Amino acid sequence: MKDDRTTFVPRHVGRNIFPGSPFFNRLLRFAHALPPRICVRDDNLGKEFTHIQLLSDVLAFREKVWNDFLTPEVRRQLDNREEVYFAILAAGGYEYTVATVAALAMGAAIVPMTVMLPPEEALYFATKSKAACVICSASAEKLGSDLEQLVRKGDPNSTFRHVPVAPYLGNAPLHPGEIFISSDRYLPESDPGVVIFTSGTSGPPKGAVMRRGFIHDTALAVADHYSYGPEDTLLHLLPVHHATGIGINYFPCLISGCVIEFNSGSFSAEWTWERWKRGGITIFSGVPTIYMRMMRYFEQKLASRSDVDEYIQGARNIKACLCGTSALPKPIADFWAKILGKRITLRYGASEFGAVIKVRLGDENVPDGSVGTLFAGCDVKLRDEETGAYGDQGEVVIRSPTGEMFAKYLNDPEATKKAFTSDGYYRSGDIARKEGPYYWIEGRASIDIIKSGGYKISALDIEREILGLDYVSEVMVLGVADLEFGERVAAAVVLKARGDQTSKEPVEDLTIDRLRQDLRSRLAGYKMPTVLRVMDEELPKSGTGKVVKKVLGPQFFPKNYLELKEVQAWTPQEKTKAKL
Repeated sequence: MKDDRTTFVPRHVGRNIFPGSPFFNRLLRFAHALPPRICVRDDNLGKEFTHIQLLSDVLAFREKVWNDFLTPEVRRQLDNREEVYFAILAAGGYEYTVATVAALAMGAAIVPMTVMLPPEEALYFATKSKAACVICSASAEKLGSDLEQLVRKGDPNSTFRHVPVAPYLGNAPLHPGEIFISSDRYLPESDPGVVIFTSGTSGPPKGAVMRRGFIHDTALAVADHYSYGPEDTLLHLLPVHHATGIGINYFPCLISGCVIEFNSGSFSAEWTWERWKRGGITIFSGVPTIYMRMMRYFEQKLASRSDVDEYIQGARNIKACLCGTSALPKPIADFWAKILGKRITLRYGASEFGAVIKVRLGDENVPDGSVGTLFAGCDVKLRDEETGAYGDQGEVVIRSPTGEMFAKYLNDPEATKKAFTSDGYYRSGDIARKEGPYYWIEGRASIDIIKSGGYKISALDIEREILGLDYVSEVMVLGVADLEFGERVAAAVVLKARGDQTSKEPVEDLTIDRLRQDLRSRLAGYKMPTVLRVMDEELPKSGTGKVVKKVLGPQFFPKNYLELKEVQAWTPQEKTKAKL
């Protein structure tokens, strides 16, 4: 508006003033609660922090960064609401929370990075985002310092700094009435807010820029869907630089007033079961690997204990166990349905868009394996990759509400353009099918759809059936090159330990013939694996618990896979002649 008061009155800024934004409005309202409520429980620090303590530390840290670490040029850019990115090097915890909220309070967009990176890899993310600085937790301060040196070595004129957060925490809590929200214009919800980098399995990682609406409206939509609220406590074990850790766990819980209990570092099934048993957790969000390891620990360590019912009750006190990132195999889902007395709640989303398909809590009609129904406002279609026609099966293409959908790939306009269809839908690369209102994800078009002998076969369907065999602990199915069929169905299988198998005759030396025989009543002939590799150890996982097939496939089944002694290949006993 031409005559808006903010064009002629002095700016409303100051040390204890947050920018106009629904995100900060909501956090300040939580800080006014009496008695003060816990916002973050950091198990690694062994401390709890209230909303008012969080906001007091954020304001103090923001002031320190603004005055002592940012150049006049970066401050000018922030004042003018230009795009500025701050990298964050911190595992999930209180330091991460202060760092992210303070950066957002300065008007910057955040670029969370894992603390497990070597400095040279961290350099890629920092330079790709043109980050003005990197804010580091205590455990990542050396990495931050090394990163600063690498950036300055590459560009002697760079003003990039590493900023430690820990020394500036523990400030005396302000009275909530001493904190104000600016009466200036809102920070635009369409401006950059969070950058989530893709896994980079098909090339260098791309930075999906999520708008500021992602930290408020989209987060609130997730919280509404799963009924997050001030009476809830979420146990946060996932990485806080990936879509699930940020978009399903962190911001939705922050914006809804939940207690976020962080326990970062190596996952421990034993610790997690003990924490569940102790009680107080109402929301748990995991990935299939976590649920698989907890199932295995229960079967091996807890099932025979006299106090096993206490562990089961601890699990049943959790109102929602969520799962995303990759498909949850049916045997694991069935185990947890029995333990929890309800199903694990599935969903579908990606780095570039929020969870656009989700199972509703309490939906007893959702079919096995379905990731749920469309979320409000999402325009999702299934596109045939050959004809481009829309139907009930095909690639998931999406037009999602503003906050749900990424704005662009960071500093990569060409990749951004290529990611969309001619009619404006984002191409996910995932294949799905739909029956009524429910959706099933069949896998990645590039790796999980096997084209063999004229058939299109879902690798995930085959994995589900193999995992249903009593002796199988893990499996990875993919297509491997074949002159006759184009691709053959290959399976890398991890066997359960002999004591974990329930059949009278445990399998210790699996052959391709035995595997096919056991699958005969479960799979059509053309879906049967014809290549097998039995693995000695658990399949390697990414930081988010995914089996990265594009990396592992060539390792386990290289071009000369038929020459490897570890690989078994099936051939028909006799060829059937075609009838003329």
